[in-house]
Amino acid sequence: MTRFLVATVDGARASFLTLEPLIAPEFESGPDLIERCTLANPALEMAGQELWANSKTGRNRSSGSKGHNYDDHRNNHLVEFERRFAQAIVSRMDELIAEYSLNTVILVAEPQILGILRETLHSSNGRSVQIHDMAKDLCWMKPRQLHDYLAQKDLLPAHQVAMTGSRAR
Repeated sequence: MTRFLVATVDGARASFLTLEPLIAPEFESGPDLIERCTLANPALEMAGQELWANSKTGRNRSSGSKGHNYDDHRNNHLVEFERRFAQAIVSRMDELIAEYSLNTVILVAEPQILGILRETLHSSNGRSVQIHDMAKDLCWMKPRQLHDYLAQKDLLPAHQVAMTGSRAR
């Protein structure tokens, strides 16, 4: 039986959802995506003064109020913050895979963070799950909307409505 983990990621946060299978398909609707947890990117929560010594980029302030422009390599630091966030995401995915006995991961992320996540996923050995990825920002979707969207793309089984009432003769 296929057990799914869906991770939606943008630069600021990651949401982790599992697809809960139906126990009695003839009596209940489903399957349903259930949100298990979220992660926030800690670097984006910090204010400029907490993250950088100088809040303005590319200026060396001197006492004469004239400054010299230079490259302070902030972009390199931002990429490193994204890498650390990606490592935290993959670590949390591994925990959820073990906790819920999952065997398929659907990773939906905005393109920039998806590239970093792919590198992080490939460097982690010993994972015995199938991984599908999609370069799209769907973090804003509610679980039901996300489920319907991924079912249209044939990545998840469609949500089915339970049969109620008597059967046709």
